[in-house]
Amino acid sequence: MRPPTFVVPHLSVTKNILASSRLSQLSLHLRPMSSSSASNGSKVISRTTMSTEDAKWTTLKKLKWVDAKGKERAWESAERSTRKSSGVDAVAIMAIIRRPGEPDGLLLGKQYRPPTEKICIEAPAGLVDEGESPEETAIRELKEETGYIGTVRESSCLIFNDPGFTNTNMKLVFVDIDMSDPRNKNPQPELEEGEIIETFTLPLDNLYEELKRLESEGFGVDARLGSWALGLKAAQEFVKLKGAL
Repeated sequence: MRPPTFVVPHLSVTKNILASSRLSQLSLHLRPMSSSSASNGSKVISRTTMSTEDAKWTTLKKLKWVDAKGKERAWESAERSTRKSSGVDAVAIMAIIRRPGEPDGLLLGKQYRPPTEKICIEAPAGLVDEGESPEETAIRELKEETGYIGTVRESSCLIFNDPGFTNTNMKLVFVDIDMSDPRNKNPQPELEEGEIIETFTLPLDNLYEELKRLESEGFGVDARLGSWALGLKAAQEFVKLKGAL
């Protein structure tokens, strides 16, 4: 479960689709919101100060702490009020779409995020429920948000999203989606009221460049996704350099 968001049918943006006029025409019929548009009509209509008593998902804390020299200091911190006993707030799902004979793609979503006032490019994600492991959350959230069934490959270490501002944390969970699995032929999301998410895929071999392109079109890019894509690009460049030696 996560703060309200929203989904439209799956749309692939891999090189193969871009190169195929037949598939490109098909994707246009499936596209209820233009994938090149950084606006879907959502907008912030007011911005006011909220008391912590009215907040459902987050709270503010004033921390008193002592530094390494023994000096007492103060710190302002935002915290989630939804953390369960696992100690892990949330997961982001790096879901790899595998199609026979085609390049691997990363399953992503576009959704309007009011704090940024932008439609953001993100990996599927969600909060960890009580009694769940991060891996169980990843499989559940992937099915709910996209309709796809996946298999967990690996989980990351615990990641703190913005440690100078908040104690919020998460794990990246890497999931394989086998498109030869009959359950993935016609994925049906199981969305909560108010969720609007356009799911699509980007090719892994030039993921960072594609995210840069989307940013230039006015989309926001989630920090975890952007950092992972940059790391992937660095690894690809390292392999090329090593091969050239």
